[in-house]
Amino acid sequence: MLNVKQKIPEDLKRAIKNLTGEDIVPTLEHPKDERHGDYSSNIAMALFSNQESRIKNQEYKNPLDLAKKIAEKFMIHNSKFMIPARVEAVAPGFINFWLSKDYLVSRMNTLVSAKDILVEEGKLVNQKIMVEFTDPNPFKEFHIGHLYSNTVGESICRLFESQKALVWRVCYQGDVGLHVAKALYGLLQISNIKNHPFDKLRTGISNMEKKTKEDKARFLGQAYALGVKAYEEDESAKKEIEKINKDVYEGNSSVMDIYKKGRKWSLEYFDSIYKRLGTKFKRFYFESEAGKIGLEIVKKNIDKVFKKSDGAIIFPGEKYGLHNRVFINSLGLPTYEAKDLGLAPTKYKDFPYDLSIIITATEQSDYFKVVLKTLSLIEPELARKTKHISHGVVRLPIGKMSSRSGTIITGEWLLNEAKKRIRDRYKEMGDTVGEMVAVGAVKYALLKSGIGKDLSFDFDESISLEGNSGPYLQYTFARTQSVLAKVKSQKSKVKSDLKLEIKEVSLLRAIHRFPEVVGEAAGSLAPNLLCNYLFDLAQKFNLFYQKHKIIGSENREFRLALTAAVGQIIKNGLDLLGIQAPERM
Repeated sequence: MLNVKQKIPEDLKRAIKNLTGEDIVPTLEHPKDERHGDYSSNIAMALFSNQESRIKNQEYKNPLDLAKKIAEKFMIHNSKFMIPARVEAVAPGFINFWLSKDYLVSRMNTLVSAKDILVEEGKLVNQKIMVEFTDPNPFKEFHIGHLYSNTVGESICRLFESQKALVWRVCYQGDVGLHVAKALYGLLQISNIKNHPFDKLRTGISNMEKKTKEDKARFLGQAYALGVKAYEEDESAKKEIEKINKDVYEGNSSVMDIYKKGRKWSLEYFDSIYKRLGTKFKRFYFESEAGKIGLEIVKKNIDKVFKKSDGAIIFPGEKYGLHNRVFINSLGLPTYEAKDLGLAPTKYKDFPYDLSIIITATEQSDYFKVVLKTLSLIEPELARKTKHISHGVVRLPIGKMSSRSGTIITGEWLLNEAKKRIRDRYKEMGDTVGEMVAVGAVKYALLKSGIGKDLSFDFDESISLEGNSGPYLQYTFARTQSVLAKVKSQKSKVKSDLKLEIKEVSLLRAIHRFPEVVGEAAGSLAPNLLCNYLFDLAQKFNLFYQKHKIIGSENREFRLALTAAVGQIIKNGLDLLGIQAPERM
């Protein structure tokens, strides 16, 4: 399939070169108003505004005059292809292009028969990309920040895969460190409470083994909150927690049985959530393995990259306009920074990537500037291949989230609450479909506004079957399938020699853009671009559906093909967002 967004600039470049001698590659944009064409270029105005351009010394009165000459030259060369059926220069100097009906219909036919995205050959083909996301810590609960990270990471992975990249999904989890010691302290305190479900923890016959994964996860969260409080308020508890921390690093048998049990419970719980969200990680990395490697890297680079300070080893970030950070603390233990430093070469050894992406919340942006700077001084090639992207914070109308106080808002709660409200509002919806719609509602709400922005989660807006929501797109897909289910057979391809209504042409033009939008979303790490496109497509289809009869019309076969194409695109698009599309709602 001809890549028109690539071919039109190539032919424009040739026309400009012949006319003016300027060797420049023009860019194309989609006009906001469909009446201005499928593509538009401002190259004539750009040439006139460029002080170094030779245009002003030639016989062109103004940008519009130049645009008209370029358009004429373009059509002479392009006439045999007839892809832009019309090219027009308009004030103050834009060149607008309209794709031919034949091309648009053939594009629709190809999309329907291929049932795929029609990827144009691009720079991501066969690129090895590792994406690290979610990163929950054992002994702590899976909160809405982890849910946000997972949603963003899974969609970005799917967008990369749509462009034929080779993707590794990986998850990095803090199974050692002070947070673990605080949780273990809490567990040990609770185990001394008579008749508590956890009171026989040390003997290995705790009643907690009979509890659900969710119960165990909540209990670990409570133990962590207890340990945090003790660490901040009780000096003797603080010393004991610091000892536990060291014992875990050294594998001291006095805590390892409890440690292994709690770690196992956490990981089993996380796995159940990944399954619900549709994520399958290729590899799980842990701080316990990365910490040892990072520790050695730091020690080897003392006085080169790091320096000693008050019994600790720090990176003097102020030298580079960053923060000073501790990499090895006064107890000789690696900090988060050292562990992340050890993680990079560990990842690369497993999968020699062309690009490594790390997805975290915005609050870690400054932290990663330091980590990546140290990496650039030690392993510059790995640093060059590593990119940190951050997502915003999810705000809910029910108070502030805090794992320290035990008032954490979990990702599981958000999914369950969405499902409950959906089932309450749409009584006829079954449990399986209700789950698909709930997950879709939450994921779409997290993705539609752009990754770097904070967002306020609105349940009513997110679960509505109207407006810019996941359920609205799912409902539109189900509508297309309901129409198609009413016919016994359908032609795989339709002819283009038909008189088409305005809304049919509008849909054809939107359908054509799907592979292009997917490529842009993948290249820009911006699933929201796909969200915007799908919402626009769904709106156009529903307007068409309301105004025109499909089955029983003179253009029956064409309109069925149009319906099938819209359905296929919405299904494929939702899948790229990590959202399932139920055929019936």
